[in-house]
Amino acid sequence: MTFSRTPFRILVTDEVDQEGIALLQAVPEFRVDVVPTLPEAELLGRVGDYDAIVGRSATRISEPLLRAAKRLRVVGRAGVGVDNVDMDAATALGIAVINAPAGNTVAVAELFFAVLIGLLRHVTRADQSMHEGRWERSHLLGREIKGKTLGVVGVGRIGGEVSVRARAFGMTVIGYDPYIAQDRFDALQVRRCATLDELIAACDILTVHTPLTDETRGMIGARELAALRPGAVVCNLARGGIVDEQALADALVSGHLAGATVDAYTREPLRGDHPFRAAPHLLLTPHIGASTDQAQRNVAVDACAAVRDALLNDEYSRSLNVAESGGDWQALQPAMRLVRRSAAAARALLADRGARAISRVELRLGDELARGRGPLLASAALGALEGVVAEERLNVINARGVARSRGVELHYAEAGLPPHGRAVEVRVTADGQEARVGGVAAIDAPPRFTRIGSFHVDVAPRGTLIVLSNRDVPGVIGRVGTALGAAGVNIAEYHQARLAQGAEALAVITIDGTVSDEVRRTLLALPDVHSATVIPFGED
Repeated sequence: MTFSRTPFRILVTDEVDQEGIALLQAVPEFRVDVVPTLPEAELLGRVGDYDAIVGRSATRISEPLLRAAKRLRVVGRAGVGVDNVDMDAATALGIAVINAPAGNTVAVAELFFAVLIGLLRHVTRADQSMHEGRWERSHLLGREIKGKTLGVVGVGRIGGEVSVRARAFGMTVIGYDPYIAQDRFDALQVRRCATLDELIAACDILTVHTPLTDETRGMIGARELAALRPGAVVCNLARGGIVDEQALADALVSGHLAGATVDAYTREPLRGDHPFRAAPHLLLTPHIGASTDQAQRNVAVDACAAVRDALLNDEYSRSLNVAESGGDWQALQPAMRLVRRSAAAARALLADRGARAISRVELRLGDELARGRGPLLASAALGALEGVVAEERLNVINARGVARSRGVELHYAEAGLPPHGRAVEVRVTADGQEARVGGVAAIDAPPRFTRIGSFHVDVAPRGTLIVLSNRDVPGVIGRVGTALGAAGVNIAEYHQARLAQGAEALAVITIDGTVSDEVRRTLLALPDVHSATVIPFGED
């Protein structure tokens, strides 16, 4: 699917901070509509007009909503959690989901210590008693956090900030996170626990800082709470559902836990008959972890900047549902462009041979590009399907899913492809035939094709490319040049390659502008020209 470049329409909702909105409004190509949180039915009726949605957690981005949004390219979440977004549906539809993971880090870490110390020092009870005219100093004996062992589940951005501050309070910090390298634990001076059970058995205070996923849902349940030391404290300032709410209330009522703090809930707002309402020693806050002026500004600016870059520059490095880039996104763009155009050229060559049913796409990479870039570049290679699946949004977000659904095999080899570390080669198989196109994506020069089939070439894949197969006899080049000149077609580059004198040859011609079907028929009518494939790439 080809998206129109301008104007892009963006819907901003859920009271996103004005500084982020201003960043979008400053772009001439954008039309920005700022609306309050809309009922689902009303949003469903108008979402089809927009290329992007930016919001917070109040708006549910459901599968029906995403399917109704025929123009939608990006969902921007001004915050960390995206459990209000149907990620599977967005990925299948090729819609990028972008969040702002760093903007509220400090705010959440500071709130953790505010509520933890407030709980242990009975701050809310002391305040209430004073306002009610009582002096209950003798009943407000609290506990210090110095010397306590803090168990951090999820040692990412927020978990790391909590760990650093905990050490400043004199706490011993242990952590569990199977997805974080040992180097990060060492840098934070956090002792790593091999299992969640090991951490639970060793901590006085347990805090969770993970996303809500199938793996983490109910991670801290009745069994885990019972395994905590008597008098332990549990804190959930992450996402509702990571800690089993009924089990937590039961552990507080039984007296096994000394207290708990909760800022995020399975269903929000918290309903009146929730078991938390009657649980003792429980400090509740209404999901205010990111509710500081600085955090709201930061996440709004981060999310809006990422949406802007995605719409204007196809910059998806911040997308949660795109393959890992394995490095700087901008530095990878020449290779991305070359892979897409190699795949498009291979598909066009096959189509001219009458082969259309693509069954396999294979990507090979040079040493420099092979370092972790394979999944993303392989998704770009599936641009070979573009036009074949016209009813789909086809991009690096959903390409692999579309390929699987159509029985197309995708293979990539993270192995050296001589002679250049930034070389790529795409092989496309259709109806039992294979086409091979490759090139080099240098950092300091435009990408170039260096191989088509068995022929070594050297030409820039830009504008419109004509690939001719012909017999290697005198006069062919002159006749081709004359025919193009007579048709008013300007040649930017002309590369002729052959395997042996008098045998089959290949000409690759870069053209300024377009090539009509009539010009192609003229070329095919020339003596000794066997095929003429026209490949329009457009502007860079």
